[in-house]
Amino acid sequence: MDLITLTGEPWDDYGLIDSGHGRKLERYGAYRFVRPEPQALWAPARDDWEAHGEFVPGADEDGGGRWVFHKPVPREGWESGWREVRFTAQTTPFRHLGFFPDMAPVWDWMRGRIEGVEAAECMNLFGYTGVGTLALAAKGARVTHVDASKKSVEAARGNAAVSDMAERPVRWIVDDAAKYVAREVRRGRRYDGIILDPPKWGRGPAGEVWKLEEGLAPLIADCRRLLDGDSRFLFLTVYAVRMSALAIGELVRQHFADLGGTVECGELTVREEARGLLLPTAIFARWSR
Repeated sequence: MDLITLTGEPWDDYGLIDSGHGRKLERYGAYRFVRPEPQALWAPARDDWEAHGEFVPGADEDGGGRWVFHKPVPREGWESGWREVRFTAQTTPFRHLGFFPDMAPVWDWMRGRIEGVEAAECMNLFGYTGVGTLALAAKGARVTHVDASKKSVEAARGNAAVSDMAERPVRWIVDDAAKYVAREVRRGRRYDGIILDPPKWGRGPAGEVWKLEEGLAPLIADCRRLLDGDSRFLFLTVYAVRMSALAIGELVRQHFADLGGTVECGELTVREEARGLLLPTAIFARWSR
């Protein structure tokens, strides 16, 4: 299985300005931020970074840390956008800013896969603040958005309102992703496309424990049961784990072999504006037909 690269290019509301020495400088609209980036092993293009804020990590590599602000930043967030989707960007306690810009090429790809499918039925698992959900809804898809965090789902609904998509056919579900998918299998549901972005570790709303290494294979098996010969795609991204793209690619290939189509795997990257180099951010596997 060949490895491929999907690259997020800069756009008006986002850009990776520079990176190096384990950090990255990004622009989010009118604001600039510095965040840790272990993959940036090289030297930065410049040392005189100016930013509105910086996330300083804690001693534990699995989490913790705090924002340090050097200039005023709206704590309630500010409006941002990608193509026709509008949403609120803001600094969060988890070092993110309310969306994952490296997913932009994924949003484009899945929109292309459902082109020509009337009212495509799609599911966004671990859907976070819903930018991927709204990217699909903007193209006429009916989307089931699932996340265990009530706060994230509320933020996603808020982003739908900001995008003038509050009336689009989206089901907003606060639930454990694995349990919800298993129930959908029992209900005999089917989907045209599924995107999933599972964390390394997490808890469901009822205290369910999610561990990626234990839960991923059964979850992919259940996702396969929700897709059929007329379905168009599955896209899996994995962040911050000691796992190979080839490993998750083989997992998807084995479960989807009977459907035909194409299985690919590789890395998500973001193009740096300073030099054009590619910063790797995650691994992925995808099936399409």
